[in-house]
Amino acid sequence: MEMEKNYNPKSFEDRIYKRWENAGLFKADARSDKPPYSIVIPPPNITGQLHMGHALNLTYQDILIRFRRMQGFETLWLPGTDHASIATEAKVVEALKAEGKSKGDVGREAFLERTWQWRDEYGGRIVRQMRRLGASCDWERERFTLDEGCSRAVQKVFIDLYNQGKIYHGERIINWCPVCKTSISDIECEYEEKEGHFWHIKYLLEDGSGFIEIATTRPETLLGDTAVAVHPEDSRYKHLVGKNVILPLVNRKIPIVADTYVDREFGTGAVKITPAHDPNDFEVGQRHNLPRILVLDEGAVVNENGGVYAGLSRYDAREKIVADLKAAGLLVKIAAHSHNVGHCQRCHTVVEPMASRQWFVRMEELAKPANEAVKSGEIKMIPPRFINSYTAWMDNVRDWCVSRQLWWGHRIPAYYCQNAACSAEIISDTPVTVCPHCGAEAKQDEDTLDTWFSSALWPFSTLGWPEETDDYKKFYPTSTLVTAADIIFFWVARMIFSGLAYTGKAPFDTVMFNGIVRDADGKKMSKSSGNGVDPLEIIDKYGADALRLMLLLGNAPGNDMRWSEEKILASRNFANKLWNAARFVLMNLDLSDDLKRGEILTESLSAEDRWILGTLDNLVADVTRLMEQFELGVAVGKIYDFLWNDYCDWYIELVKPRLFTQAETADKQTARVVLLRVLQTALKLLHPFMPFITEEIFSKLPGVSQNISIMTEKFPTANPENAAKYEKGRADFAKIAEAIAATRSLRQELKISQTEKVEMTIFTTEPELFDKHSLQFAKLTGASGVLVKTGKDGAENDALKSGGAAAITDTAQIYILRDALDERARLEKERTAVQKDLDFLNKQLENSDFIAKAPAAKVDSLRAKKASADEKMAKILKSLKQL
Repeated sequence: MEMEKNYNPKSFEDRIYKRWENAGLFKADARSDKPPYSIVIPPPNITGQLHMGHALNLTYQDILIRFRRMQGFETLWLPGTDHASIATEAKVVEALKAEGKSKGDVGREAFLERTWQWRDEYGGRIVRQMRRLGASCDWERERFTLDEGCSRAVQKVFIDLYNQGKIYHGERIINWCPVCKTSISDIECEYEEKEGHFWHIKYLLEDGSGFIEIATTRPETLLGDTAVAVHPEDSRYKHLVGKNVILPLVNRKIPIVADTYVDREFGTGAVKITPAHDPNDFEVGQRHNLPRILVLDEGAVVNENGGVYAGLSRYDAREKIVADLKAAGLLVKIAAHSHNVGHCQRCHTVVEPMASRQWFVRMEELAKPANEAVKSGEIKMIPPRFINSYTAWMDNVRDWCVSRQLWWGHRIPAYYCQNAACSAEIISDTPVTVCPHCGAEAKQDEDTLDTWFSSALWPFSTLGWPEETDDYKKFYPTSTLVTAADIIFFWVARMIFSGLAYTGKAPFDTVMFNGIVRDADGKKMSKSSGNGVDPLEIIDKYGADALRLMLLLGNAPGNDMRWSEEKILASRNFANKLWNAARFVLMNLDLSDDLKRGEILTESLSAEDRWILGTLDNLVADVTRLMEQFELGVAVGKIYDFLWNDYCDWYIELVKPRLFTQAETADKQTARVVLLRVLQTALKLLHPFMPFITEEIFSKLPGVSQNISIMTEKFPTANPENAAKYEKGRADFAKIAEAIAATRSLRQELKISQTEKVEMTIFTTEPELFDKHSLQFAKLTGASGVLVKTGKDGAENDALKSGGAAAITDTAQIYILRDALDERARLEKERTAVQKDLDFLNKQLENSDFIAKAPAAKVDSLRAKKASADEKMAKILKSLKQL
């Protein structure tokens, strides 16, 4: 079948993907005898759309799945999406607001109905976009974190943990977002360095004997102070422990307590204790049995406990409190202070630590086996540097707040008796409307579970757990997790402890981290910065294969990369070069039966045939090893270099004289067979990285019917016997290739244009080898004629005394013959120009005043230019000496 003249990915990418999907080529068979290889996709939020980070992550996964599929594994790449409680609820709240309504106006049931409608309309957008990239997911198994199976697993885990005493309902300090109006976990809280202040305040002693000075970054929280703490061994304050102070502006008596939490060297060595608004103060409060006074409401507005400040926002209250302290003579000073401030990851509002009754998972017992699984190597992390981050977090893990004040999500299966005398708490997997203890009305908890609670179960809940389904038995544990490092605590750690705790097995054996795609200046891409690049626009312009290649070339697991227009153009150019090479091969094939069988007779192979076949066999071994080590960027780089340089620039050019002869010789037929064999194998190696173009070209090759796909072909395997079989040919041709490369370099040095033909003489110790390849040598070096002579040194040969310049290799000297007078004149002119540059550079660099005052970068640049000029001068002088 003929290929289109020009490479145009728009003409075949969508068509090919539909054919793959319609043919069921992505579908996994749970009853297959093949060994399993499975990946669960990091479920994107239903509110999202494809961005460059997704594109990189999905490309990595698709490469691994296509590679293992071709290796003969029963592969499952399971797709799905996350319900994204906070983000999705915000979308629907925003839509209601536009209608002049709120959540409370429509009620829970109607609100959830609206949210499901929003999900049905917009939630599949990113899934459709993933197909454009070529993602070979088993779409028939697509899952959603709120679907029936996942919900059943979530409910079972919650109830089991509760019954085991690993989930509890209690009051602790949580991170509260005043805008999202929900609790958020520690790892959903992003800390930013902010310039702030220390306000130094006098707390007057109750007995009138003086005051104790404290320093705080949040004067508005003094409304909820219930103690002042000092270190028990601090001699400055020992005599005050047990006494009381009068809380400024509030005029409430609070005790002075001694606690080792206090850092004697920091601030004044005395700290205000606000147990309801600080996690450390909460712990101090528990140790000293202090009351907890909450002074802010869910919108971070001072509540009724704030007295005259009630109704003010936290920042307005701060301003008024500071003014009142100053007026009362209680403000000692204000000092500048830089400190970390927590922000909600989603809306970037400053979070408010506050005491709240929530549901928590006890983490200490769950974390230990999960930590050991990584430390022992049972679960590998690539690159290994992320192990330290993971284990450090696990070593210091805190109880996980899993309740969220949202309606969209998995509702907590807890029911509360409405009879105050009973107040029973019932945990049930079926609705409870009547208290089983007293018969009074029971109501379900209004809160839902943290989104990460359900996604922590993703590797097994999606396969049918807690049922022993065929999918679960075949594909769990999964094989590889590919994810971004920034969710190592959000998701990776939680999946590991969940898998071990609930299934008894680690959820995967390897975690491969991808880096971040940054803009050309190295900044993180984001909507707010306006520096994002839409992958769909790139696919429309250059094709999915070019985007995938651009994301992989030169990239390594865990490393960030920069977006580059030049790189995407280079990737598009590579695809175009491959396309043109394939067209050339197809146009020069003789579609005989012998060629279709692709038989290669060793005795008919030329040196260049043996070279390309041996190089290909080494490539197969290298690529397979690198892919199994997850060095995907290095692997595709080797394929790229082989196809561009070895196959297209060298081998195709070398065999053209054989192909273009009139006679149908065995040598000509061998060249065709080798051309096709190498192309077939290289396409299979490249397929996981660039699936569309490899499929389109493969479908045009002789012997390939329309119901055969390259993705079901066997991945190439290296043949150890070929190393010996092709070694001499490879070694021989390496000598020719070295001579050609040296000659090309010499032409560049002599500034001989590519169109100018020149005579060449080769002096060599292997004249038979060079004579045999003289036609190829002439073609690839732009020689009008090549004379091969025995001997390594031709400098004294009479035929060369009229002039020339030599390219020298281990086996040959290649002389380019030119008129000596013209060449000397050219070189003298060039020497004068270079000497002028050197004179200027030397003058600058020998000026001590200039060197002392000039920026270091400027001096380094001048020295680099001088080194380059010195090197150039040396080459000119060498050429003049040869003349």
